[in-house]
Formats: sequence, structure tokens, C-alpha cells
Amino acid sequence: MKTNVGGLDRILRVILGLVLIILAASGVIGWWGWLGILPLLTGLVRYCPLYPLLGLSTCPLQARQSGR
Repeated sequence: MKTNVGGLDRILRVILGLVLIILAASGVIGWWGWLGILPLLTGLVRYCPLYPLLGLSTCPLQARQSGR
């Protein structure tokens, strides 16, 4: 499993995930807010399983390695 989530993408995923989870836990939004676990986890582990299927990567290290 290669890293495919870069710095800014990672930060945004973690923030979005935390905000959704907090809003769901406080009852501001419905059950779907718990889906914030997905962006939180992908941000923390720096891997998004959807990116390889779409041929994407926001990790600059990944771009350098593939250019060899």
C-alpha cells in the first residue's frame, strides 16, 4: 500500500472528518455525519483506496518516484 495522499489533501481530510464526526455526535446533523470516519482514516493513514482506481495521487513523493 503506497502513500497517495499528500500534505494539503491530508490536512483537509482530517479536518473534514473531525468536523463531520463532531457535528454528528452533537446531533447537529444526522447519521451520515459519521461517514466523516472515512476521510479521517484516509487522512491519517495517507492512503485513499479510490485514488488508484482513478489514477490519482496528491503525494509529491509518489510523483517523483514514478518519474524515474
